Order: sequence, then structure tokens, then C-alpha cells
Amino acid sequence: MRTRRGFTLLEMLVATTLMGVAVVGLLSALSTAVRNASRITDYERVAQVARARMDALLVDRSLPTLAAVEGELEPALLGGARGGWRARLTPFEVPPGAGPGADILERFELEIWWMDGDRRRTFSLDGYRRGIYAP
Repeated sequence: MRTRRGFTLLEMLVATTLMGVAVVGLLSALSTAVRNASRITDYERVAQVARARMDALLVDRSLPTLAAVEGELEPALLGGARGGWRARLTPFEVPPGAGPGADILERFELEIWWMDGDRRRTFSLDGYRRGIYAP
């Protein structure tokens, strides 16, 4: 009795199908990982821009209270995307019975926005500083 060596056509088809399913799953996972890495890079870049803008706003004593201040950002800062910022300064904590000239805590609300294709994305950051109460 002679034994045959090798694989049958059915075994080859099953093996090829299993390998195809595995490769498709692997490529899908790799694509998702690259997309997530790109998104994280965008947010990290915007977070650095937001921290720099917040630092500049915190030292600027000429900003009006309760009014929104806006500006455009250079596309180079956002990886070539168009974007801008919007900030608002509000009294956060005022001591009871405080009169003009009393120390208070002021809150900055900063929003950085940028265009990702046709979608508008945003990143918000809050900051606090000591201020002078002016009713």
C-alpha cells in the first residue's frame, strides 16, 4: 500500500481562506492603530498650542472681563490646518461682601478649534489667576 504525500485541493482552499481572514483582521487592526496615532498626534499638537496661548493670556492684564476674545492661529502650528482660538475671562470666586479692589480668583476658558477635513474639532482648556475685583 502506497501513501500519498502533499495536500489535497480542499486542504489548500481551507488554509488559504483561514490565512486570508487572518491577514484582513491584521490589516484592519493596523489601520485602526495608525488612525488613532494620527488623532493623538493632532491632539498633542493642539494641547501644546493651547498651553502656550493660555500662558500668554494669563499674563495679559488688559483682557476684558466677561467678554470673548478671539484670534486666528497660524496653519504651521496646527500641522497645516486652519484654526483659531476663543477665550473668555470670568470672575470665578469672589469673597462675600468684597468691595472694589479686593483679591478674587479669575477663570480663563480657552477653546482651540481647527478644521480636520470638513469637520471642526475643538480642544478646551481652563486656567485660573488672581485678579482684582471691579464690580
